[in-house]
Amino acid sequence: MAEAPRDIENLIELMAKLPGLGPRSARRAVLYLIRKRALVLAPLSDAMQVVAATARECLTCGNVGTTDICDICASEKRATGELCVVEDVADLWAMERAGVFKGRYHVLGGTLSALDSVGPEDLGIPRLVQRVVDDAITEVILALNATVDGQTTAHYIAEELEGRCAVTSLAQGVPIGGELDYLDDGTISAALNARKAV
Repeated sequence: MAEAPRDIENLIELMAKLPGLGPRSARRAVLYLIRKRALVLAPLSDAMQVVAATARECLTCGNVGTTDICDICASEKRATGELCVVEDVADLWAMERAGVFKGRYHVLGGTLSALDSVGPEDLGIPRLVQRVVDDAITEVILALNATVDGQTTAHYIAEELEGRCAVTSLAQGVPIGGELDYLDDGTISAALNARKAV
């Protein structure tokens, strides 16, 4: 059985590392890209080079953008005293898609996990606490995934912030075991509007 040339195999192997793509899906995607070289592959390659050169994490919240401070953190309109804490950037983008939260964000980059040796320092929780103090935050909304690790992290943050500001969490609409990035906008909106004290 003939194999693809090494350069194409390398591309297939790299594509297979993307979430949701296995070796067979990656092979189909690469063959499609090759067939649509001018229409898709060349512009995709150019866009990936630009993103590789310009993408960076916001120094304030951890969002991904092309400047040191993202548009959300730079906006004076977003300085409402509310800070929404999310697990990762995909969750921040899901909240923004819903269009109901008008404050600022803080991206943890994961959850506490004893099994994976992820502690509070690894997630920058002390930096979050300092940000609450420095930015005079009045409410922290814990929009963490409804998993065991997500809830453990939420409880830890709530304890760390006790007495410093109001701490709420998303309420109805977020199923146990659910992840924000997979929820529809209406569910996110209902959950944010019905948040409760932790």
